[in-house]
Amino acid sequence: MKIDPKSDADLSAQIATAIRDEIIAGRLIVDARLPSEAELAEQFDVSRPTVREALKRLAAQSLIRTQRGATGGAFVNKLSFTEAYAQQITTSTLLLSMNDVSFETACEARFALERSCAELSAQRCGPDDLAAMRAEIHRQGQPNLSDEAFCASDVAFHRALVDGAENPVLSYQLAGAVEAMQPLMNMITFSARDRARIVALHMRIAGAVEARNAADISDGLTALEAETQSLARSLFKKGN
Repeated sequence: MKIDPKSDADLSAQIATAIRDEIIAGRLIVDARLPSEAELAEQFDVSRPTVREALKRLAAQSLIRTQRGATGGAFVNKLSFTEAYAQQITTSTLLLSMNDVSFETACEARFALERSCAELSAQRCGPDDLAAMRAEIHRQGQPNLSDEAFCASDVAFHRALVDGAENPVLSYQLAGAVEAMQPLMNMITFSARDRARIVALHMRIAGAVEARNAADISDGLTALEAETQSLARSLFKKGN
């Protein structure tokens, strides 16, 4: 593991990256004990506080865990998909907010990714996920539901559809699309959307899931995308 002391990059960040690369490469395996702070400080020729900051960065990413006591130290953690969801969502949200990504492009990507899980959701979606979808549809039909609550319910509905594929890798990859892109779209369109139309499309999708019909799930998502894109275009046109 090496760092470049002449680099403008923060030393603790460089150390964290070097250790992370060792974990990704498999040279540091799950439950392996990292060298002590003193050993790492000597290896990287930095102070112990700098090493400590690097370890905090790794712990914040759930890549390592620390234990106290005689047999304690820093150990490589087993990162779960569930723990990684939040990072995926945060990264996707930052990418959308910091780059010039059009609404049309974000919407296209979000629905294209979700349609990719239609076949597996049709095959595997269990009663709990279907019940979650039905519960959100019922919630969305409540007349006094706020715009923000409707958006949250919208996200929960689509998350249940994605999780119904019972593929943690697919769910992780779609987390950024469903929970980062969708709120962005909702905040632009929720004040003008036809809730009854959205609920009807959600009912169509849930019915297709229950019928194990992947083509109808995909068609329902395509109709939902068309509805969203059309609404956005009309709003942007009015704003010009």
